[in-house]
Amino acid sequence: MRSSLDARRRTPHRAALAILVLALLAVLGGSSRALAATAPSLRPVCGAVTLGHARCFSWVKGNALPLAQTPTGYGPADLQSAYALPSATAGSGQTVAIVDAFDDPTAEQDLADYRSHYGLPPCTSASGCFRKVNQSGGTLPMPPPGADWGLEISLDLDMVSAVCPNCHILLVEANTNLNTDLYTAVDTAAALGANAISNSYGGDESSSETSQDVHFNHPGVAVTASSGDDGFGVSYPAASRYVTAVGGTALTRGGGTRGWTEAAWSGAGSGCSAYEAKPAWQTDTGCSRRTVADVSAVADPNTGVAVLYGGLWFTVGGTSASSPIVAGVYALAGNASSVNYGSYPYSHTGGLFDVVGGTNGTCTPAYLCTGVAGYDGPSGLGTPNGATGF
Repeated sequence: MRSSLDARRRTPHRAALAILVLALLAVLGGSSRALAATAPSLRPVCGAVTLGHARCFSWVKGNALPLAQTPTGYGPADLQSAYALPSATAGSGQTVAIVDAFDDPTAEQDLADYRSHYGLPPCTSASGCFRKVNQSGGTLPMPPPGADWGLEISLDLDMVSAVCPNCHILLVEANTNLNTDLYTAVDTAAALGANAISNSYGGDESSSETSQDVHFNHPGVAVTASSGDDGFGVSYPAASRYVTAVGGTALTRGGGTRGWTEAAWSGAGSGCSAYEAKPAWQTDTGCSRRTVADVSAVADPNTGVAVLYGGLWFTVGGTSASSPIVAGVYALAGNASSVNYGSYPYSHTGGLFDVVGGTNGTCTPAYLCTGVAGYDGPSGLGTPNGATGF
């Protein structure tokens, strides 16, 4: 088995990806062999963007490790345990779509290695479990590669695999990180039959965003969006009233009958939308318009997840991790055809772990930026406790 894997890694595609990974490491402040020990311990994967573009909401922690070494982030068994998920028995017949920008030319190879490492069943294009398309739904031409978004793609694919190993995965790659390209990719994911669609990216709100909501208005499809990584404040498309906005927590092993503890992550986006109308199912009084977030999952890179990209292990966090996790839980629940946008968890709070403690800033009223009993901004209604809340 090892010799066959090694042979695959010597393919031209793997060699080309290695160049991209080296570029990513350089951008993140690392060396050509691994992230340098002198590099900052936490680094954003995607840099700042100009108006009309989106950036991915992920952070990498520490040094990259070779494939042969043991990754330091949480793996599938950890996430399944922390969130009491029926991952071994549910998810068949469900398709989770990942929408990202640019191309990861060896996404399928890295996905295969991740799943093999953790003993998950294979998910390949040959079997029909995995499919990668461009924003129009075709395979030619594919977008140009992007080193930062490549790591983001691996994060998203790995989180869906960890949570819902029986799910099919559809990767839709937008031509660029222009909002218009990403939104086209969302429409394509829905048209191709995805039951859930994860969007791990965003940008500042704008007065034109309500006209873009049509791209997230796909009845019968559970659409999730990361709430952002800049602390208190709202991003789009998480602000859209048609999505489940997914905030972030710090997840720590140990404590209580659950065996895990959580607090609101300091980087999780939250607050009041400046433009989106408040959905009928939101009853909090601190925002006259849409409140972010709805639910949450692990996002703190200090309690990050293991991600395999370019043959290297990374420890990654950000609400880019929590969005595909929750999309995977929606698929485990199998209720997407009857889900009314983000409303379902609000009437099924018994299927959620309440998150108390932690803050992402200073605000009034305090629940919009502090983890409190019941609903709060950074963690929403809470994190998955099984799949019954979705």
